[in-house]
Amino acid sequence: MTFNPGKDFHMSKTAVKKKIFKATPATKRRSKGEVVKQIALGTELKNTKVKEVFEALTAIIAADLSKKGCGEFNFMGLMKLKTANKPATSARKGRNPFTGEEIMIKAKPASRKVRVRALRTLNGMI
Repeated sequence: MTFNPGKDFHMSKTAVKKKIFKATPATKRRSKGEVVKQIALGTELKNTKVKEVFEALTAIIAADLSKKGCGEFNFMGLMKLKTANKPATSARKGRNPFTGEEIMIKAKPASRKVRVRALRTLNGMI
């Protein structure tokens, strides 16, 4: 038995070119729905599928940034999300900058904050 790729697999001689999506710049801030719509147009997916992808991405980010997670998430080489532990502060005296009056600043408990850092790829786009 001989192998003939053009005949056996019904391959055409012309390669299928993938369409490259070109996003248009927004004149005002895009809503979540507009972002979903643009991604659906660019990827030829339905809006519901794009929303499911974003929900899955949100779940992955939440898991990675949780206390049990690693505390970092690299978003496609564009930005890095990282958690930072902020220590508790005790109550202290302060001064009102407008009146000069002494005030008491309340104590705050320890907390975790999310820091976002733009990476080289994102900075290069600007």
